[in-house]
Amino acid sequence: MIRKIPSPKSSCVRVIFELPACIWADHIFLVGEFNDWNVAVTPFAQNRDGVWRAVVDLLANRDYQFRYLVDGSWQTDSHADGWVANEYGSQNSIVSTAFPHDAQPIVGETSLLHEGLHESGHTFGTHQTIHPTPQSSKRLSV
Repeated sequence: MIRKIPSPKSSCVRVIFELPACIWADHIFLVGEFNDWNVAVTPFAQNRDGVWRAVVDLLANRDYQFRYLVDGSWQTDSHADGWVANEYGSQNSIVSTAFPHDAQPIVGETSLLHEGLHESGHTFGTHQTIHPTPQSSKRLSV
């Protein structure tokens, strides 16, 4: 899930990327245009609730391409704002930082665990794990 809230930084939107607790991984990184596709600078952290989160402040009114790197396997977010083909024969996710004028900040943390995470055509419940594959064209539904 991707949430957008007002950023404390001027002309920015705070984007919160969340992946469900059912993802069994050692390392997950958020990689995209906003960090020059660096595979190590924006790690997800798994909080006490088990949900994986990464937070970035991005310039408002732009589209950014990104992907997740889950234990070395590239994943596309099927709940992103859009997708675009990349030069590797798979797709990059797109997050748009256009912010509705009537949006209000979200107060407090909300646990956003979702059923239905799937990879390679398999649906996983909250107690199963994903075993990443070496193929880069898999789409991660979050």
